[in-house]
Amino acid sequence: MNDAPAPRPSDGPMDPPRLGTDDTFELYDLRVTVEEIRGACTCDHAVGDRFDLVGGKLGLPAGQRFCLYALQATIPLLPAKQRQLHPNDWMATDARVICPDPLCGVVLVIERVGRRTVRHADVSAVPLGTVPLEEEVAHLTEPIVRP
Repeated sequence: MNDAPAPRPSDGPMDPPRLGTDDTFELYDLRVTVEEIRGACTCDHAVGDRFDLVGGKLGLPAGQRFCLYALQATIPLLPAKQRQLHPNDWMATDARVICPDPLCGVVLVIERVGRRTVRHADVSAVPLGTVPLEEEVAHLTEPIVRP
């Protein structure tokens, strides 16, 4: 006897959304700030240096630069941090990232600083309720052949 729960319908990226006509969703605006420097930062960061992520756009205060390597350490986390998460999800509690340069030791903290409503049509060329045709995405799964 199999007591496993019945599988739930897929909500994968290729499934049409199960929504009404409202194409809005909410995202958090984020601020990533240098919280601490534990080593010798060669990019001249100072505690308090920051960048903001508003929607899909990155912004820096006038005249400020930001280390590419410290930035790239945060990028994989930012889309998840922009969204509402389950309270038990580690992404809801863990907010610090360290620059990958082992001698640098720049500690960055990711904070939610605002919330905005975004329209799907403003951020995606794929209309809601559509699924790309198989022939439109077939090239994405073809093996790369090198001479």
